[in-house]
Amino acid sequence: MRNTTLCHLEQDGKYLMLHRVKKENDENRDKWVGIGGKFEPGESPEDCALREVYEETGLTMQSWAYRGIVTFVSDQWGTEYMHLFHSKDFSGTLRDCDEGELEWVDKARLLRLPIWEGDKIFLRLLDTDEPFFSLKLCYQGDSLTAAVLNGVPLPLDK
Repeated sequence: MRNTTLCHLEQDGKYLMLHRVKKENDENRDKWVGIGGKFEPGESPEDCALREVYEETGLTMQSWAYRGIVTFVSDQWGTEYMHLFHSKDFSGTLRDCDEGELEWVDKARLLRLPIWEGDKIFLRLLDTDEPFFSLKLCYQGDSLTAAVLNGVPLPLDK
């Protein structure tokens, strides 16, 4: 099982998103995702989020909210525990990322871009200021087959 972080940096009604187009054999290939990555030995979720945001964007989070944990279960990629963060308070100069193209994306437009179906659920939770949550998302290939929020199954839009 992998531990990862994902951070949504927000500014002026937009999220800083990464269009994953540069790495081969990337489970997120061609999708739009937030900023984050895998834990390094000895890191806490906060350590990892701060490091990944800086490495991928050149920005330093001054404050952030640890919003939830998302358990991804995939028949292709295994199981991942993703620690989800949100920040509106950061500094620095945005730089190019070697994993894809960075872009400030209007939150309403984001839902029309190629993103993981389950991401729509936690993006909604971020926007509604849901308290700390546990979300389990199950995938077969790219298809979301189950979603469970705080132990309660969610209906899937088909």
